[in-house]
Amino acid sequence: MTNGNNRKILEILEYHYKDTTTALEYNNNFELLVATMLSVQTTDMQVNRITKGLFANYPTPQKMLSLTEAKLAEEIKGCGLYRNKAKNIIATVKILIKEHGGEVPANREALMSLPGVGRKTANVVLANAFGIPALGVDTHVFRVANRLGLVKAKTPYQVEEQLIKQLPREKWGEAHHWLIWHGRKVCRAQKPLCSDCALKDLCPSYVG
Repeated sequence: MTNGNNRKILEILEYHYKDTTTALEYNNNFELLVATMLSVQTTDMQVNRITKGLFANYPTPQKMLSLTEAKLAEEIKGCGLYRNKAKNIIATVKILIKEHGGEVPANREALMSLPGVGRKTANVVLANAFGIPALGVDTHVFRVANRLGLVKAKTPYQVEEQLIKQLPREKWGEAHHWLIWHGRKVCRAQKPLCSDCALKDLCPSYVG
């Protein structure tokens, strides 16, 4: 890890959130991919509500391909951008079946070539499905890392690049969860709980 203030911050985050993992509920790599695609501009809690029935009936690319785009849109309409997500998921399913034998690829380039899969989604899948070191940057990670002064970044990619330089490679995926859960529990977008924060003595954004 890096020296100084940032090292202490990361150590404290690890101490408090070392056993955390994704809040998305899934049973296989395909379900994780779909759930992560659905989570864009939608809370994980809402995604889990939607996927409970969806995954019970369509847990594989082959079974999900039995849905039309319109029918899938109806299944997922509780999440934001659901029509566009339905279009991308159906297109992704076809590619998985045609080019990857119905399996989710364990490769960032291959993942990012799928419709609707950006770098964050690819990194989440790599880390959680395959244990490949990768650090996904969502809104929580972006906000918390900047507030804590771990990074000075204007884009998610800049956040990722600056964070991974401060962490051992094997902890990239874990750090993603530390920052997400800290953002959910304490360092909220609106009205962060600064007075309850274990990092208040180290945080440049602390408001007493």
